Amino acid sequence: MSEELYVKKEAWEVYWTLAIEPSRMNRKELLLITAVALGTLLNPLNTTMISVALARLQEDFQLTFADISWLISTYYLASAIGQPVMGKWSDLFGRKRVFMLGLFLVTLSSSLAPLSPSYGWLIGFRIIQAIGSSALFPSGMGMIRSQITSRQARALGILSIFSSTSAAFGPSLGGLLLHYGDWPLIFLCNFPFIAGSFVLAWKVFPNDAASSGRASDMDWRGVMLFCVAIFMWLLFFLSLSDGYSLWKLAASVILTVWFYRFELRRSKPFIDVVFLRQNINVTLIYAQFILTNVAFYSIMFGIPSYLQRVQRMDPQQTGLVMLSIAGFSVLVTPIVGRWIDRRGSKPSLIVGTACVIAGALLLLLIQDDASVFTIFLALCVLGIANGFNNLGMQTSLYDFVTKEETGVASGLFMTSRFIGTILSSSLLAALFGESITTAHLHSMAWTCAGLGVLMFVLTLRLPQVNRPVAHEKAG
Repeated sequence: MSEELYVKKEAWEVYWTLAIEPSRMNRKELLLITAVALGTLLNPLNTTMISVALARLQEDFQLTFADISWLISTYYLASAIGQPVMGKWSDLFGRKRVFMLGLFLVTLSSSLAPLSPSYGWLIGFRIIQAIGSSALFPSGMGMIRSQITSRQARALGILSIFSSTSAAFGPSLGGLLLHYGDWPLIFLCNFPFIAGSFVLAWKVFPNDAASSGRASDMDWRGVMLFCVAIFMWLLFFLSLSDGYSLWKLAASVILTVWFYRFELRRSKPFIDVVFLRQNINVTLIYAQFILTNVAFYSIMFGIPSYLQRVQRMDPQQTGLVMLSIAGFSVLVTPIVGRWIDRRGSKPSLIVGTACVIAGALLLLLIQDDASVFTIFLALCVLGIANGFNNLGMQTSLYDFVTKEETGVASGLFMTSRFIGTILSSSLLAALFGESITTAHLHSMAWTCAGLGVLMFVLTLRLPQVNRPVAHEKAG
């Protein structure tokens, strides 16, 4: 079994082993892992933490849900572009430099966002935050790989935990912060993580060698085409609430085809479309991961706004209810890891996609006077689905790529995640429009159930890959 597959499958067992037996890693390695982990959690945490504050922001800036969705979608758009760009920059200009630059940008945006004089300024500061936080994962991962050569799977396993679970805990933390303050606290709470990561990174990261990279080494035209194409698709989906726009659809398709053909001719493309064309199973995994994130983030952003607007819950209550998704996702993760070791990724994805369908249909039981138990039950099933799908999708990817292809495959996997999150914000804007009602929630539930059916079909067509259980020797 490949190292990357082992990392994903045994992430939680790795974490607890390290917690119980810290002597297996020396002090410097633990400090380095902690520095990277504190930085890498900032992007997924800030992705969802603001979901509980959307209703408050709508009131403060006098916005519709379609308006407020731009705060979500622009963050995703900047992250989708920022991850591969910053990853390339870390290779060209040095991992420590790019990591520190990322922390600086997050610090700057988190300081200025609470002072935003208008909604446009707030969007701008969120974009800076997304770009800064996008620098932390690729540069931090590269630092781990270069500095920790023994028991590397344990180190990467911890990072997997931070990156995969912090998003699920975002709404609960956001609800707690809003209960004791207002939406600016969601930005200010980043500072303890930033400070801890900065101090440790400054102390334990080795200095970069003299930079030999050039800005011209980037495929800037590919970056711009990708950005324009994604932005046009975003405009098209956001316009669905007002009616069907044929010219926006045509422009989106033309730009996508243009981008694909342009990247085919590049020796160092921004998106390696040749890799996608040659690996059909990997391409379909990316497609399924996009659908997975459309459903997951539609729920993560749609439900908190619904609970506050219709069920009249305060932010703290909303955060506690949303904790059911994160809690059950965490609980099932070690079980899923062991099952994948024995049976492969496909069975876990079958269960996960079936749970998406079941959880979405359970949302149909929610009415204007629904009990907390009914809401909790539906979200628990969706949390279980997230646990199965998150680990299953990550491990299935490495079933079909070689070790040499791991870098490009992982980068495109993250890009797929952000494309899915962009589409989720567009979907919510189209479904919720000017207001949020129980009927709109049910429309979202039917849509997510439909996405679950598509995910289920894609899972069934995946070839079954079984591997013997691999165990890492204690060093």
